[in-house]
Amino acid sequence: MTGRADDACPAAVVVGGGLAGITTALRLAEAGHRVTLAEGRPRLGGLAFSFRRGELTVDNGQHVYLRCCTAYRGLLERLGATRLVHLQDRLDIPVLSVSGPEAAPVRTLGRLRRAGLPVPLHLASSLARYPHLSPADRVRVVRGALALQRLDLADPALDGVSFGEWLRRNGQNAATQAALWDLVGVATLNARADQVSMALAGMVFKTGLLSDPGASDIGTAAVPLGTIHHDRALAELERAGVRVLLRARVAELKPAAPQHAVRLEGGELLTAETVVLAGAQDSAAALLPPNAIPGQERLAGFGTAPILNVHVIYDRKVLRRPFFAALGSPVQWVFDRTAHSGLAATGLGRAHPGAQYLALSQSAVQDEIDLPVAELRRRYLPELGRLLPAAAQAEVLDFFVTRERTATFDPAPGNGALRPSARTGVPGLLLAGSWTATGWPATMEGAVRSGHVAADAALAAAGTRVPVDRGDGRWPR
Repeated sequence: MTGRADDACPAAVVVGGGLAGITTALRLAEAGHRVTLAEGRPRLGGLAFSFRRGELTVDNGQHVYLRCCTAYRGLLERLGATRLVHLQDRLDIPVLSVSGPEAAPVRTLGRLRRAGLPVPLHLASSLARYPHLSPADRVRVVRGALALQRLDLADPALDGVSFGEWLRRNGQNAATQAALWDLVGVATLNARADQVSMALAGMVFKTGLLSDPGASDIGTAAVPLGTIHHDRALAELERAGVRVLLRARVAELKPAAPQHAVRLEGGELLTAETVVLAGAQDSAAALLPPNAIPGQERLAGFGTAPILNVHVIYDRKVLRRPFFAALGSPVQWVFDRTAHSGLAATGLGRAHPGAQYLALSQSAVQDEIDLPVAELRRRYLPELGRLLPAAAQAEVLDFFVTRERTATFDPAPGNGALRPSARTGVPGLLLAGSWTATGWPATMEGAVRSGHVAADAALAAAGTRVPVDRGDGRWPR
């Protein structure tokens, strides 16, 4: 299935060791190419990584996937990591709202979950009992869902319309937007409805909620992300014969025929017939030669959006479910990270045997991303106390934040036209990354799909047979 290529085989350099780069490198190596993967950081995984904070293993942020994310699930299978994740048998999102004064908050728990019925009936019973919407608003949601089903995602005009505008045009109001559309959309698109292209929002909701009953079932890592995206990925890359260079930042790309030259900051010069720029949009843009893609100058206006993660360790258990989403609070999504962070084995965990580690995933937070930790503490700890009664009585053992200021590309209306395809105007030079034209938002799924597209293009250009994608999420053979 895989094998080491000899010196007579085509050479390829993949710049960037995120999920797009990992996918591209594995695919090319499996096809017999001599592949070098250069990653400027000391680990693989891109923005889905882990690090050590003392004895604690911390994921930089909470990354989830859905059952419909077939490409990412295929990568997990290829890495032998399917047992290292948990995928819900059926979608089940606890949604907790809070209102009233801090001294006497009113909490209401609802659930968005599916039944074993065909689309769209799979969500009907859950919606009928959803306490965060009035009966009239539930009818509005049904109207919006039916309009989404009729949507032609291939219509290029959708990219110029905001999701918020489309929602209002289709009978939605502030209540339905907050309790459903933004509840899901902010987490998946990293922007609120009025700041999101309808093309991307339509793709997320139509694919995730209305394509198949199980499409929206939620998957999460059961181990630190680094165990999957670095440890397993590195082992499989090396097994496939890929030369992996970490802490190897690329300083310059010189396109030429028949081989391109890639110079590392350390001075090493790599040459290859194929170069795939699989890093972030800014790093790829800095290496692209002039006029390599149509409208290249517009990439400077292709912005980014931040994600903030707030990490809190309590001296006792304050949450009795794996995660929940919040309404009526600055808090968005809260996840229990106690087990796979290794908290129990740390000195802190041994001193407090019942301690619990919660992570708050906060998207679309342009106004908060640079706030001092002390201010974020004052903002979020009282809110957790309002949402979770036990948290108001618990001792905070640790509080810290992780910030990804450029976590995703900006999904604003019109930005879809700025996303380049894998192929450039330079023979042998390709692009990969979640910011390229995958049709998906900036997700792990989009990154893996971009890697497959870049690998297919490279193999086709080299005259190598492109494996058939069977469409079932398994690695193409």
